[in-house]
Amino acid sequence: MKTNFLKFLALIVIASITSCSSDDSGSSSEVTTTNLPLTSGNYWLYDVQTEDATGGIINGRDSLFVNGDIVISGVTHKKMETLALPSGFYSSTLRNNGLRVDGNTVKISGNASYDLGLGTPVSLAITDFIILKENATANEQLSSVNGTFAQTVSGYPLDFVYTLKSINVSEMPTFTSPNGDVYEDVIKTKVVLNLKITTTQEIGGFPITITVLAPQDVVTSYQYYSKDIGMVYTNTDITYELASIPGVTLPIPSSGSQSQEEFLDTYLVN
Repeated sequence: MKTNFLKFLALIVIASITSCSSDDSGSSSEVTTTNLPLTSGNYWLYDVQTEDATGGIINGRDSLFVNGDIVISGVTHKKMETLALPSGFYSSTLRNNGLRVDGNTVKISGNASYDLGLGTPVSLAITDFIILKENATANEQLSSVNGTFAQTVSGYPLDFVYTLKSINVSEMPTFTSPNGDVYEDVIKTKVVLNLKITTTQEIGGFPITITVLAPQDVVTSYQYYSKDIGMVYTNTDITYELASIPGVTLPIPSSGSQSQEEFLDTYLVN
């Protein structure tokens, strides 16, 4: 359950919207932006290193590519796909969703649903969430979205309140990845998910709302985008600590922590 809950916290960042359809209009104009080229046929291969609960490293490999167009709410986007189910946070976020360039920003919309062993699939409604902005100021907030959803876990009704933000951290003339690779003209961004969880229990014949998770930044993910290449490195931390509730034992570990790194290996950008 601990691993599933950590994955759940990460994946609720992923954008979802109820109306997606393939583009049947034939040809469409190719779009590109300097730090995230979105021409059809572009691809990126990532080595993924995930630290497990014992401190060991689980290795994975993701393949992300631009596969033509997808129309979302009447607007043409570039459809992002993976060759297999990805293990990395970044590729998981973009998989089967749409990206589009709007001025000097890149926005994400999509349709994602996940069955993570919590009873029912999880999905969030996010449209045109900015993940990248060129020439943004340091620490400029790019997007923010608030929302709620309910989830029943082993008979416990849980109510979630979330705030998802993206922030432009800084621009760097050069960046050295932890694996030693050096990139030029890099934009560093941050995605933060703040989450609150409550449950309602009947005590003495009256419904009482109990805070299970006080508002916390449970997901913090840094992405590094290099000019004419795309995303070259991601570092994601997932952490939470539940409140102690006398007389109530929830089917969720009282705390959790997981770190993950994604390193660009090879790529093709047209």
